[in-house]
Amino acid sequence: MHKMNQPPTTNHQPPTTNHQPPTTNHQPPTTNHQPFNPFSLKNKIILITGASSGIGRATAIECSKMGARVIITARNEERLQKTFSQLEGDGHEKIIADLTATADIDKLANSVDQLHGLVNNAGINKLLLPQFINEKDLNITFQVNTIAPILLTQKLLKMKKLRKGSSIVYVSSVAGVYSSTPGNSMYSASKGAINGFMKNIALDLLNKEIRCNSVNPGMVDTNIMEHGIVTEEQLEEHKKKYPLGRFGKPEEIAYAIIYLLSDAASFVNGTSIVIDGGVTIKE
Repeated sequence: MHKMNQPPTTNHQPPTTNHQPPTTNHQPPTTNHQPFNPFSLKNKIILITGASSGIGRATAIECSKMGARVIITARNEERLQKTFSQLEGDGHEKIIADLTATADIDKLANSVDQLHGLVNNAGINKLLLPQFINEKDLNITFQVNTIAPILLTQKLLKMKKLRKGSSIVYVSSVAGVYSSTPGNSMYSASKGAINGFMKNIALDLLNKEIRCNSVNPGMVDTNIMEHGIVTEEQLEEHKKKYPLGRFGKPEEIAYAIIYLLSDAASFVNGTSIVIDGGVTIKE
């Protein structure tokens, strides 16, 4: 008997696939942008005189924290090295110079690169009643406090070492500008003179877009007692005049200097910033 042919059977199943929709590990791009800081000194080169102690040392250290490359100068190598060792970041320089010597001012001006900022901070003080003032003390007070910053500014300008848009800050004082104290006439006169110079060159340098300002501190806790200028008792008595009940700290003056050096102060010119804890409002 003939067998009927059956349709062939197949074991073929519809093909299965293991393909899943592609997955991705892409995350939204992250950015490393730092928040905008108008007080930043990043990529700015700042020259600071009198940087071996006090306000000058504090200014150098705080400027380095804000990203500046600082060039510090003073006449005492050991104390200047102490400042240098506390600077943050790289590329800083130290130059030994005695600003009572014109040759050293020339050397300093020749040694630096083009600057974004200059802080004329070096200063000295000696208390004398008028009848005891002598030519030697008068000359050295004005040489350090007035003549040296003027000559350094002049030489840097002439050598085109101050960039367009740079900032010059003079560390003046409330003394001789806003207040007076017994025995302080030489210092007051020297600081009053540098304050007047600052206001005039703020106008003279408008075409170069170089800003000039000053900070005018009251009494600041520095090494004033080490030099025997005043006694501890005199300081404590003087402190009672300060509404905040204390003297300033070097860092508090440095912060104001940083403001004037930064782009945050781009519209500030010919101005004196008083930092005195309110003492002059009582006088």
